[in-house]
Amino acid sequence: MFIIIISIIKKLIKKRRNENMEKSKVYFTKNISEEGLIKIYDALNQHLKGKVAVKISTGEMGGHNYLAPDLIKGLIQKLNGTIVECNTAYSGKRMNSSDHWETIKAHGFTEIAPCDIMDEEGEIEIPVNGGEHLQNKNIVGSHIKNYDSMLMLSHFKGHAMGGFGGALKNMSIGVASSRGKAWIHSVGKTKDTKEMWNLLNDQDGFLESMAEADKAVVEYFKPQNMAYINIANKISIDCDCDSNPADPEMEDIGIFASIDPVAIDQCCYDTIINSNDPGKEALVNRMKEKHAIHIIERAYELGIGNREYEIINIDNES
Repeated sequence: MFIIIISIIKKLIKKRRNENMEKSKVYFTKNISEEGLIKIYDALNQHLKGKVAVKISTGEMGGHNYLAPDLIKGLIQKLNGTIVECNTAYSGKRMNSSDHWETIKAHGFTEIAPCDIMDEEGEIEIPVNGGEHLQNKNIVGSHIKNYDSMLMLSHFKGHAMGGFGGALKNMSIGVASSRGKAWIHSVGKTKDTKEMWNLLNDQDGFLESMAEADKAVVEYFKPQNMAYINIANKISIDCDCDSNPADPEMEDIGIFASIDPVAIDQCCYDTIINSNDPGKEALVNRMKEKHAIHIIERAYELGIGNREYEIINIDNES
C-alpha cells in the first residue's frame, strides 16, 4: 500500500510540473525544399555544436518514400553533419552492414555527406532512468560516442508496428543497434533478433519501451545538444523500412521543427487527425489501431517533453 501511495504522489508531482510548463514551440513551413529545410532549422535557434550526427532512415531497398538526398543535402552540409543509421532487426538489405552500405550508396546518401552505421563495430548500453520495461538500459550503436550533438531528421509517415513514425520512433528504434531494436520490440525480454518475433504481443509495452529508449538518448546527449525536424511528405501508411510501401494517399503537408520531441510528434499527429484531406483515412485508422498516441503519452509522463504546443508558421514571417 505504501509503495502504491508513493507512486501516486510521484505521478501527481510530475503532472503538476508538466501542467506548469510553457507551451513548446513547433515551427512550420509548407516549403518542402532544401531552402525551406535550412530556414526552419535556423528558426529553432538551436545551434548544434561539435560533431553533429544527423539521424535519418536510409530506407529499405525497393522503397521510394524515404527523404530524398537532394532535399536534405543543404542542411546536412550546413551542419557539417554525418548521416547516421543502425542496422535493422528484420531480414532485408539493411540487416547487416555490408548490405546496408549497399543500400545507403544506392539511395544516394554517400554522395551528399559522410555516412556512419553506428553499430557496425558493436554496441554500448546507455542508462534508462525511470523506466519500467528495459531494465534500465538502452542498447545503441557504439559509434554514438563519436558525436557531440544530434539532429533527428525524420520522415513523418505511418508505420506497420508503431502506427506512425516521427521523431520519437526515429530516436528510439532508429538509434538502437540491431540487438537493441529486438530489446525494445520485445519489451525488454530478448536481444535476439529471431526470438523477438515470438514476443510481439504487448503493443502498449512496445510503445512505452520506445519512449524509455527516447529518454535514454535525450539524457545521453542533453536537450541543448538535440533538435528535431519532421518532414511530412510522401505520407504513406507504411514506413521507409518497407521494401514495397503503399503509395501515399494524403497530399504533402510541410516541415515541422522543434527542440521538443514530444511536442513535434503531437503536433504532426494532431495535424493528420484534424486534416480535411480525405486521403487521411487509412493513416488515421492505422494510428488508432496501433494506439500510436501512447508513445507520446508515455514520453510526456517520462518528462521528455510537453504535449502542449504553439505552432509558429515561418511562412507568415517577412
